Order: sequence, then C-alpha cells, then structure tokens
Amino acid sequence: MNYGKKVWVFPDAELPPEGLNTIPGHESVIITNTGQSDAHVTITLLYTDSPPVKDIHVTVEGQRVRCLRTNETKDFGPHTARFEQQYAILLESDVPIVAQYGRAEPRQVSFYTTTGYCCD
Repeated sequence: MNYGKKVWVFPDAELPPEGLNTIPGHESVIITNTGQSDAHVTITLLYTDSPPVKDIHVTVEGQRVRCLRTNETKDFGPHTARFEQQYAILLESDVPIVAQYGRAEPRQVSFYTTTGYCCD
C-alpha cells in the first residue's frame, strides 16, 4: 500500500551555519516510499530573490527511506544550499510519498522536524 501524497511543500528552509555547539548545523529532507514501485521525485527550490532551480531528480526505491542533505552535492548536485539563505522546497513525485524536513539549528542549539503541506 502506498501512503502519502504526490506533492509536498516546505516553505521555511534555511541552511544554518555549521556552528560550534554540540549540535552541528545542517538541514535535510527525508522521503519515505511505502509502496512497491520506485518513487521518481522532482525537486524545485524557490528563493526570495533568485529564479527557481528546477528539475533536481532523485529516486527513492520501493519500501525505502532516503535522507537528502541540502548541503551535500551527492544529493543536490551543484544546487546545494547556501548558509542562511531563505528558500522553499517543492517535491513532486510520480507515486505517493511521505516527506519531512529537519533542521539542526546551532544558533539556538535545537533540532526540529516538520511535515510540509501536501496535496495530490
């Protein structure tokens, strides 16, 4: 059974500085595919003062989870996040997925996750 939705939006993304605290700064998008078929996900990054970056493609195998770190070139290629830049993340999948955004925030020594807005 496929749980989730095909479209997810995370409106408050911002790669925090690495920091010197016990929690190193980072952010990630976690995608869970509960179905049997692979999920082909297209990522679009929307910025406050720049044109969007479109057509970042990732695959999440069936019945698997994938964590994408926004500052890792293996996950976002040349479109890695810049420190303290405000942007939003749009995920569009060909099968239902469940997605979550997480940020380790060294400026306040906190870690939080949030589900995004989702629709089909």
